[in-house]
Amino acid sequence: MTKLDLNGIWQMTGAGYDCTGTIPGSVCSFLLDKGLMEDPYYRQNELEVQKLLGNEFTFSRKFDFTPTGDKVLLCCEGLDTLCDIYINGGHVADTDNMHRTYEFDVTDHLKEGENEIRIVCHPVEPYIREKNAEHRIFGAKESTAGFGHVRKAHCMMGWDWGPRIPDAGIWRNIGLLIPDSARITDFHITQRHEGGKVYVTPFVATDRETDVTVTVKAPSGSAFSIEANKETEIAEPELWWPNGLGSQPLYTFTAEVAEGGNGTARKIVDSREKKLGLRTLKLIREKDRYGESFCHEVNGVKFFAMGADYIPEDNIFSRITPDRTRWLLKQCRDCNFNAIRVWGGGYYPDDFFFDICDEMGIVVFLDMMFACTGIWADDAFMENIRAEIRDNLTRIRHHACLAVISGNNEIEEFFLNREDAELRRMYLDIFEGMIPELIKELCPYVPYVPSSPSTCGHFIDPRNENYGDCHYWQVWHGNKPFTEYRNKFFRYLSEFGFQSFPCEKTVNSFTAEEDRNIFSRVMEMHQRNGSANGKILNYLSATFLYPTDFGTLLYASQLLQAEAIRYGVEHFRRNRGRCMGTLYWQLNDIWPVASWASIDYYSRYKALQYVAKRFYHPVVISCMETGEKTTRPVVMLEPGNPDYETKAQLCVTNDTLEDVTGIAAWALRDRTGKILEEGRTEITVPALSAVWLEEMDFHKTGVENNYMSYEFDVDGQAVSEGTVLFTAPKHFCFLNPGLRAEINGDEITVYADSYAKYVEIDSPDSDFILSDNYFDMNGGKKTVKILEGTPGTISLRSVYDIR
Repeated sequence: MTKLDLNGIWQMTGAGYDCTGTIPGSVCSFLLDKGLMEDPYYRQNELEVQKLLGNEFTFSRKFDFTPTGDKVLLCCEGLDTLCDIYINGGHVADTDNMHRTYEFDVTDHLKEGENEIRIVCHPVEPYIREKNAEHRIFGAKESTAGFGHVRKAHCMMGWDWGPRIPDAGIWRNIGLLIPDSARITDFHITQRHEGGKVYVTPFVATDRETDVTVTVKAPSGSAFSIEANKETEIAEPELWWPNGLGSQPLYTFTAEVAEGGNGTARKIVDSREKKLGLRTLKLIREKDRYGESFCHEVNGVKFFAMGADYIPEDNIFSRITPDRTRWLLKQCRDCNFNAIRVWGGGYYPDDFFFDICDEMGIVVFLDMMFACTGIWADDAFMENIRAEIRDNLTRIRHHACLAVISGNNEIEEFFLNREDAELRRMYLDIFEGMIPELIKELCPYVPYVPSSPSTCGHFIDPRNENYGDCHYWQVWHGNKPFTEYRNKFFRYLSEFGFQSFPCEKTVNSFTAEEDRNIFSRVMEMHQRNGSANGKILNYLSATFLYPTDFGTLLYASQLLQAEAIRYGVEHFRRNRGRCMGTLYWQLNDIWPVASWASIDYYSRYKALQYVAKRFYHPVVISCMETGEKTTRPVVMLEPGNPDYETKAQLCVTNDTLEDVTGIAAWALRDRTGKILEEGRTEITVPALSAVWLEEMDFHKTGVENNYMSYEFDVDGQAVSEGTVLFTAPKHFCFLNPGLRAEINGDEITVYADSYAKYVEIDSPDSDFILSDNYFDMNGGKKTVKILEGTPGTISLRSVYDIR
C-alpha cells in the first residue's frame, strides 16, 4: 500500500489573511506562527479572536501524484469541523464531525502530475444558532447556546474554565492511501486469563485475501511468531499493573502482510504494531451493606483509584504534542496517581496519550465526547455519532490502561430538573442503546456506564452516594465547609474540586500591571465560573487572615484549594473499602486562568499538586481532628469551655500489596515547635487496608498556641507526615519562623526558627519542580531535591505571611 503524506506546508486564506502554515494546524496556529495574531490568551484578546473565527477559512496545497493503482483514498484523521473538500476544483465531500476519521474515494478527482486540494472550514456558530432555533436544547450556561448540535469539542464553545475560541482547521494527519497491494484494515488483540495462564488472540483483517504474519516481542526482548486470528498461550506471562502496585511490562505485537513469491522476492506491503499489557481489569459492582460497590479490580486485586480529571491541554489543539502530554502524565505518575479521567467535553485523546498511560500504569476512566448538553439526534446525527464511536473504540480498545468507558459527562444528571420527553428518548437511544451495543460488538471486555455520574442509568437517582460514581460539588458550588466531605462516603468520587488562582508569574503572563486585582475586567475574563472570585474570598475569610497584597492572595487561594482536596481525599482513603476512588477536578488547564487545576497552563505546579503527591502516597498517615474550626466555624470559644472539642484520631492507610509495619508517632507542640506531649505506637497495616489508632483528647490545650504533628516511620524513615491545628489558621498565633534557604547542587535546604505551615519555595525569575513543597516544619531544617529546572532567586513564605 502506497501512502502520500499531505501534512506539511499549506496555504490559508480568509478574513483578509493569506499566509502559509503547518498542517496539522488551525486558523489560530497559522496566524500565531506568522506573527499575524496577538496572543489570544492575553488580556481580552479572546474577544477579537471570537469575531475572527466567525469567518470562513480555506486551507489549500498542491502536490504531485503518480498513479500506481486502481483506487485512491483521501484519509482525513481530523477535520475541524464544518468542512467542504475539493480536489482540482471538484467537490469531494463535506464533513461535520471533528472526532471522526474520514476516508473518501478520490480516484476520479486526481490527475497525473500536479494536483490541488482545498478544504473550506465554515464557522460553527451560525450553524449552531440555526439548529438551536429549530430544536432548542439545554447546555452548560458558560457555553454557546446549542453547542450540542455540532460534533466539535464542546469546550471550544466556552466552559467555566475555558475561553470561547472555536478554532478551525485540519487538526490531525491527512494523506492519500493507494491500496495497490493488500492492506490491513483492522488489527486488535484480545486476551483471556484462566488458571494463571494467559491466552491472546491477534485479530487481523485485510481488504483482500493474503498471508498475514504476527510476531510478538516480549518485555525481555525475546521474539516469537503466533498465528493470526487464533488463540495462543503466552509462556511465562508478565502481568501489567497500575502505578504503585507493580510494573508495566508491555508486549509488542506486529502484524505484517507480504506479497510476492513464485520467483519474486516477498515484500512487506503493510504492517501494524500495537503494545499490549497482559492483565485483567474489571469494574466490580456488587451489592453490600451500604448499597453497591464501584471499584476497579486488576489481576484479581481491588484497588483504590487515585488521580484527577484531564481536559485538553490547550485550546489550540496543534500545540498538544506527545512531549507535552508525556510531561503531564509523568507528573501524575511521579505524584503517585494510578488513574485519570478523560472528561467528555474535549476530544478523544491521541494514540500517544493511551500509549503513555500504558507505559506509566495510569488507568483511564474515559468519557465519550458528550458533556452537559441535550442532544437532538435525528437519523443522520445518530449515524454520524455511531461512526464516531466506532472509529475511536476501534482505535483504543486494546490498551491495558482502559478501565471503564462512560457514555457522557453529567448529561443524565442534567435531566434531573427537566421533563423533555423527546430529549430523554434520544438520550436513552444513544447512551443506553447505541453506545453499549457498539461496545458489546467491538470491545465487550471494557466496562461501560451510561454517564458520569450514574447509579444504574435510566435517570434513576444519579447523585446517590451509595451506588455508582459521583460528582460532588456542595464543597465549592454549595458553599459547604471542607469538613462536609467527612459526612459523605461515596463509593467512587470521580469529580470534586475547589478553585484557586494561578501563581503570580502566570497571572503576569495574561495581564497588564493595572489588571492585577481579582475583580478587574481582565482577571474576571480569566475566571469563567461566575462569582467564583468572591467565593474564594468567602472561604478565605473563614480560614486565613486577609492578605494585604496581590501575590499573597494568590498564594492563600492555592492553600485553600490544597486544604479542601486534602480534606476529602484523606477522609475517603481512611474509609477505603467503602469508598474506592477519588479523581479530583481537575488536573490541568486549557489556557491561563483561575480554575480547579493543580497544574496550570504553563506547567507550573500549584500547591495542590505537591499536596496530592503526599495524600496519594501509597502509605499515608492522616488525622481526623475536631476543634473550633470544624465545630464552631465562626464563633470563637474559650479553651476549657465544655462545648469545645479538641480531639484527634490518626489513621494509616496502606494501598500497597504488602503488609507495612512502622511507628505512628505524634507530638503536641507549642507554636515554637517545642514538644509538650508525645506518643509512639508500632502498628502493622495489612495490605490494601486502613488502621485507626485510639482517639486522643487535648481539650485542655490552648488551641491558639498549640498544634499536633504526626508521622509514620518505616525502617527509621518518615514515609508520610503532617501537622494539624485545632483552630482556624487565622486564629492560630503563628510566630515569624524566620525562613531562610541554602542551595547546594541539586538540593535546597530550608531553615525555620519555629513552626511554619505550608512553606512555599518559589522564584520570581525561574521555574522548577521540587521533590516537596508547601510543606510544614516544626522548626529546624528540611532538605528537598530539585527535580526539574534551575532555581534563580529563592523566595520563601508560609501561612505566617498571610497578613
